[in-house]
Amino acid sequence: MKAYLIIVVLFAFLPIPSYAEPVEVSVSAYVLNIGKFEVGTGSYTIDFYLDFKCNQMCNPEKFEFSNGRATSIDKLIDTPTEKFYRIQASLSQNIDLKRYPFDSHSLTIEVEDKENTIEKIVYVSESENSGIDPSVIIVGWEIDGWNSTVTEHYYAPYDETYSRYIFSIYINRVPLTSAIKSFLPVFFMVFVALLSLLLKADKVTTRLTLNISTLLAAVMFHVNLTSSIPPVGYLTFADKFMISTYMILISVLFSGILLMRHTESKDEVKTEKIYKTALFTIPVATVILYTIIFILL
Repeated sequence: MKAYLIIVVLFAFLPIPSYAEPVEVSVSAYVLNIGKFEVGTGSYTIDFYLDFKCNQMCNPEKFEFSNGRATSIDKLIDTPTEKFYRIQASLSQNIDLKRYPFDSHSLTIEVEDKENTIEKIVYVSESENSGIDPSVIIVGWEIDGWNSTVTEHYYAPYDETYSRYIFSIYINRVPLTSAIKSFLPVFFMVFVALLSLLLKADKVTTRLTLNISTLLAAVMFHVNLTSSIPPVGYLTFADKFMISTYMILISVLFSGILLMRHTESKDEVKTEKIYKTALFTIPVATVILYTIIFILL
């Protein structure tokens, strides 16, 4: 009997474990305006509504943006179970330019609580009240939809996990405009170079002049094409396209040099062979090379 009483007393003084469930906070975002998107830095500004709705009394006001800073926050609704804000924020995103100038990007709003881990607050994405206003435009880009998700972000140094709400806006360049501005001039350069293959051996000097001019023009165009993006550690689609163009133009130039060499040595057999070979193989190789480049896009 004494042993039983001792056990009861010990249990009375033991701490009672807490089984309280974390507060569920439904989060929604409605975008009103998107400022200029800087490809070079991956930065952009967004004006939007942000709404927090709790399943019980809560205080989700201590939030922050994981990918930037808020420049202004106006609270429009303040009740025990709902906090509604209009926010202007300067945000940024890591930019992948491998498909430039046919690249597409995801501009995100990433919200996370400053203090409360997933044991206390869990975000839930509310798509019903989220979206992008129809008047929103980004100059030079097409808006290709949006999505909202909730993930868990783990901070290893602190051994803490936080709930993160992510609202994503998908944008891409206008394909037709990108093609015309970026590649139409190059196609004309290559067309002129291929036309020079029709010039006979007695016009080889004119042919070489055209080839050198188109090669230099291609180099200058490549520099101008990539000047609007930051230096990256990989080849973009534009780089691969221009490298292919260099290979074509150099092939045409090299055939002209060989043609001149054998013309000066009066070797008519080799001169005619080089002329016919270049006239057939280089245009075919051009079509095959560009086809492969665009298929791998």
